[in-house]
Amino acid sequence: MAHRYLAGQKSAYPVVLEAWKMCDGEREALLNALYAMSALTDGQPDLLEGVGQELLIRSLQNNLKDAEVTLFAIRLARHVCLKHEQNRQDLVKAGILRHLAQAISHHGTDPDLVREACSALRIMTFDDDIRVPFGHAHDHAKMIVLEHAGLKLLIEAAKGFTDNNLVLSELCSTVARLCVRNEFCQDVVDLGGLNFMLALLADCIDHQELVKQVLNAIKAIAGNDDVKDAIVSSGGTDLIVLAMTRHLSNTQICDQGCAALAMLALRKPENCKVIMEGGGALAALQAMKAHPKDKQACMVIRNLVSRTRDYSQPILEMGAESLILQARCTHKDCDDVAKAALRDLGCKVELRELWTGQKGSLVH
Repeated sequence: MAHRYLAGQKSAYPVVLEAWKMCDGEREALLNALYAMSALTDGQPDLLEGVGQELLIRSLQNNLKDAEVTLFAIRLARHVCLKHEQNRQDLVKAGILRHLAQAISHHGTDPDLVREACSALRIMTFDDDIRVPFGHAHDHAKMIVLEHAGLKLLIEAAKGFTDNNLVLSELCSTVARLCVRNEFCQDVVDLGGLNFMLALLADCIDHQELVKQVLNAIKAIAGNDDVKDAIVSSGGTDLIVLAMTRHLSNTQICDQGCAALAMLALRKPENCKVIMEGGGALAALQAMKAHPKDKQACMVIRNLVSRTRDYSQPILEMGAESLILQARCTHKDCDDVAKAALRDLGCKVELRELWTGQKGSLVH
């Protein structure tokens, strides 16, 4: 990074840009220019300006059939859009989403290109630029789905990589980022995405990264109440519990598994019954014991008992109260969720009045 920064300070960008401009019809020169620009802008997205944006779009547009050039151009797009909202918005207006979608559809059997394109699509839905008060992440996700059939494209692409867990992880992660509306969650089910992901979870249970991303996608689509029921009726809760139990030492899998169970239990007493009978509460408590600061486990317990108080006693007998109290005392970010879980379990909770309404200096 220090070398890249020094190169940027010593006017490397305009030099590489001039070389890039002279690459029309010269494939090897274009590859070298894209590679150099990608390396230079990695961690320095501010270097890109209007001319560079135009050249990037042109490189994608004129070289769609060339997988290697497309791969290098997409990698550059990924570097200049990460943590840079203005570049994202400018490139989206210039049509980059269409080019990313076309890259996947034209080169759907190229694992490296599909992974790179998925990563770039995902970055277009990030809200990670602290310099900007409001980003267009939600709008970009909608555009990918509605204008470029993004969900169908990704789910169809996934069916061609059943033996490549790395590509499947990227595809599942990208699907999760796109499920920003209720109907999009249902679309994933209608397109066969739910059954495909549950089959992946069953068949690839030992591949930790893929398991994590499948759980993340299940959590995302479970924002739709009808999809919650579809997941549970398809045996999804048993697979989630199995994944958590199998990878109990993995913080991220336990976190995503608990988050998925919490979503499935939310406002759904029938689902809570299935989760309880399938050992979901015990799995969540085991996860909390292994990872005390995981507030998602507290949320599972809270959602299980909030509408069905009959589950409180069995869960308390599993040792829930002491684990939740330990999490609350050790990690302040768990405090609100832990209090809600303890309250709904019927345990004693001391509530603090954060603001007394007094004039003058605020009392906390």
